[in-house]
Amino acid sequence: MRLVRPLVCVVLLAAAAACAPMQPAMQLGPDGQPAQRVYRIAPGDAERVRARALDSVNTLRSARGLAPLEPNAQLMAAAERHSRDMASQGRAWHFGSDGSSPIQRVARAGYRGEMRGELVSETFESELETINAWMDERDTRAILMDREARDMGFAWFQEGNGKLWWTLVVGTPERMPTPVAASSPMQGLPAPLVPGVFEEMRPRPAG
Repeated sequence: MRLVRPLVCVVLLAAAAACAPMQPAMQLGPDGQPAQRVYRIAPGDAERVRARALDSVNTLRSARGLAPLEPNAQLMAAAERHSRDMASQGRAWHFGSDGSSPIQRVARAGYRGEMRGELVSETFESELETINAWMDERDTRAILMDREARDMGFAWFQEGNGKLWWTLVVGTPERMPTPVAASSPMQGLPAPLVPGVFEEMRPRPAG
């Protein structure tokens, strides 16, 4: 009788394993590494993507006691044009194909406030993954957490292979209070940025 119970347990475990759902085989890329799933943005998803990005940034800012950002049409237009331009150049950086700087592009778009910073990225990752990547780096995090920023523009361009060119721009409307001096930042918060300081992310491969 002592041998019966272990045998029963073995049978039950085997039955449970047989009933467990089969896990799909992991797809590998040409280099033998796990292939990354392509994140596709359909035309009808644009508003949801922008809303998720804004909510994500504002949640992070709220946790640090910072004012939320508001979506701005002019900054969004500047970001969208630059995302397309980066794709045509094949490079994630802050200079336009015509040699324009972020400050010049924002002014051309009609934004009358102070341009505070620009983030760009060439990646196959989603908007939330991209924002998390920016938060992982001190310089890019400082732009998202800028105390003086109040407006945000966020846009992208997606190529046929799924690669995304993201651009995020923040600014301060006219008639904002004078920024706190960089020599005396509030405890626990990054010092105000000098207008014209911009950060980019290194390309993130697909696989």
